[in-house]
Amino acid sequence: MTNRTFKSGESRELANLIPARIEDYVGRDNPVRAIESFVCALDLIELGFRHADRGAGGMGQPPYDPADLLKLYLYGYINQIRSSRRLEREASRNLELMWLLKSLKPGYRTIAKFRKENWQALKAANRSFVLLIRQLGLVGGTVVAIDGSFFHGDVSKASIFTRKRLADQIAKLDQEIEAYRKSLDDNDVTEAGDTSKDRTDGGGGDGEDLGAKVAALMARRSRAQADLKRLEETGETQLSLTDPDARLLVKSAQGVAGYNVQLAVDDKHKLIVASEVVNDSSDVNQLHAMARATKEALDAQALQVLADEGYYSSAGLKGCEDDGIEAYVPPSDGNQRLEKEGRFGLRSFSYDAAADAYTCPAGGLLHAMDGRRTSANGRIEIRYAGSKKTCGTCVLKARCLSPTAVNRIISRWEHEDVLDRHRARMAGAGQLMRRRSGIVEHPFGTLKCRAGYRHFLVRGFDKVRGEWSLMALCYNFTRALNIIGFDAFMARMAELLAAFQCALAVLQRIQPVPGPSRTHIEPRSAIVLILAH
Repeated sequence: MTNRTFKSGESRELANLIPARIEDYVGRDNPVRAIESFVCALDLIELGFRHADRGAGGMGQPPYDPADLLKLYLYGYINQIRSSRRLEREASRNLELMWLLKSLKPGYRTIAKFRKENWQALKAANRSFVLLIRQLGLVGGTVVAIDGSFFHGDVSKASIFTRKRLADQIAKLDQEIEAYRKSLDDNDVTEAGDTSKDRTDGGGGDGEDLGAKVAALMARRSRAQADLKRLEETGETQLSLTDPDARLLVKSAQGVAGYNVQLAVDDKHKLIVASEVVNDSSDVNQLHAMARATKEALDAQALQVLADEGYYSSAGLKGCEDDGIEAYVPPSDGNQRLEKEGRFGLRSFSYDAAADAYTCPAGGLLHAMDGRRTSANGRIEIRYAGSKKTCGTCVLKARCLSPTAVNRIISRWEHEDVLDRHRARMAGAGQLMRRRSGIVEHPFGTLKCRAGYRHFLVRGFDKVRGEWSLMALCYNFTRALNIIGFDAFMARMAELLAAFQCALAVLQRIQPVPGPSRTHIEPRSAIVLILAH
């Protein structure tokens, strides 16, 4: 036996009598086979992918099959490869991708264009996988947690302007313009007093430079003035020059130029069942919309939704109740202005529904006044007032009335009973609320910390929502594969395909296609049709 210093590989010049197959390099339990089976079970035409309905008789150079590009993106996002240029390189050197794409090597422009053009189809594919995990029994469908998180956009903070920032910029430009104008005036006086200077030689370069700088500043001021006017006319609060839909989002001293991603996560296995991308810093208006989208996605008859106090909204709670959704949101204490002043707040008064009156801390009654009042936030309220005589002689007057008031008046929302039921529900929801963060923070932590997805690569609501659908789909795909295992996942996909064939036989009564004596089955439509019927 020959002694060797190190282990040595085979010679690159060695010829193989039996060529190795790519199939041999991809194990039977490799996750790329699960990607292949999932994409093959999608009806890409129904989902709306571009070129999916292209016939064989099309003219010109044929495009890439959208199924292959979708496989490429699923593999890339699962393995933290999002850049179209990196995906192009991986397709040429990655054996798993060579197997998945059958050695196709699309260019980066084709790859990037697919993601931009098929944003609606990517959202539909994400919804299809939610249907699949429901069929796999991975979703409880009764308790979900909702939360939002900021993601950076393909935009800088410097390219987003608020009204205040534009006004400050205009004021600063005015100061600079005035300083340059003064310099021009001083320069003119200096030149006028310099009689020894020869004016026929085309001199005065300093004055020309100052004039050009003033003109540039005036142009910048005009643009800032036009941007400010645009904000005032549209009523918007921010203007983004790079990405028109990105906004400067601020929460808890955290500032991000980008988007606010909303998630609804099922409590059984922490899978994302609904999501949306908005550009509002506050979550207060997102409760009802997310809860309703979740109920539709799960097709649930009864649903409990958990959210933090940032989602507390009287309108949102009423919308949830109207749709048969139990919302659990910690009540907001407001600014407690009256309590800070040492006076009785609304919580110090008790409401008697039978008498339609409030009882004050001193035992007096406040009765409903005629008419209704619309508050600043659009709520229709009923006002209740105590008598001037009773309030004027009350021993607690100093703790109840303002110095100029003669009686106490409080307002009650016309649907205050919704908030009363919510407060009663929250009284026994301590254990349920303690589960909330453990449910909904898991996907955000996984996507941001493990996968490193803290920003979007595309611009505009449509494209950003399409890319987010890829992120959510790949998170769910990886988690589902880990939960049930590769073999069980592949077996269930095979069951779906078999069930699809039975459903297709019923729906189409087994219409044979021309050619060999066999029934044609298109496997890509398995998930959509079998779950729909």
